[in-house]
Amino acid sequence: MFTPDKPFSSFAVPDVDAAVRFYRDTLGMTVTVYEEMGGGFTISLPQGGHIFVYPKEDHEPAVFTILNFDVDDVEAAVDDLNARGIVTKIYTDPDYGTDEKGISRGFEGGPDIAWFRDPAGNVIAVGRMSPDMTGQ
Repeated sequence: MFTPDKPFSSFAVPDVDAAVRFYRDTLGMTVTVYEEMGGGFTISLPQGGHIFVYPKEDHEPAVFTILNFDVDDVEAAVDDLNARGIVTKIYTDPDYGTDEKGISRGFEGGPDIAWFRDPAGNVIAVGRMSPDMTGQ
């Protein structure tokens, strides 16, 4: 019987080792690697739940944001990410309205947000999200 009581998200990467290093060492997330299940890993979310990351040789990065981090101060988060070697200026298209740091500051009424990529090219965002978006 289907019950929607244990959902989780997942996404693919072509190089599990590089992804583990990025999510664990660069971003500081809790990662559990599994030798079974094709060598994937889970990222534990601080407020519960997890994301399963699995290897896929012919992986193509998503053309949308796969993971969002709600932060109190987008500018400080971007400065910290940049200090860790993460590039946050990934869009040059004026339609995204990003400044020199890659921060879109309330573009078209949206939240302040910046995007960056993981080693697989997947798009990740940091932003000051509304409580309605985060469930907080």
